[in-house]
Amino acid sequence: MVESIYPVVSCPDVDAARDFYAPLLDLEVVFECGWYTLLRSPVGPAVQLAFVTAGHDTVPAALDRQAAGVLISVEVPDVDAVHARAVAMGADVVWTLRDERFGQRHFMVRDPTGLVLDVITPIPVSTAFRREVARWRRARG
Repeated sequence: MVESIYPVVSCPDVDAARDFYAPLLDLEVVFECGWYTLLRSPVGPAVQLAFVTAGHDTVPAALDRQAAGVLISVEVPDVDAVHARAVAMGADVVWTLRDERFGQRHFMVRDPTGLVLDVITPIPVSTAFRREVARWRRARG
């Protein structure tokens, strides 16, 4: 039985990644050894995120490449508070805080590793979007 699944992001500076994610998302550092850092939510221990130094001798060469096309989605109870922290930190907000008709209030920010973090709080789905999905499902047969 799986108890948790979490990404390990290969990056040039694990300290910068830690210093971005820990305060932004209220994560705790549960393990560090210089080239690897593991963060975890104090309220949901299965919520974890780790960083490893690219090029370290314990990292397969295939991980030396910078990840691309990855969007890390994180659901939080108060996206407005996290957005305010991101702005105060001077983070690179790449998608402004907005409400989406498909049931999300969210924003996106680029992290120090170059990946994009989508911070989300669920909101009610619009009636128009529910109808659109129902039409799509009927069309698929």
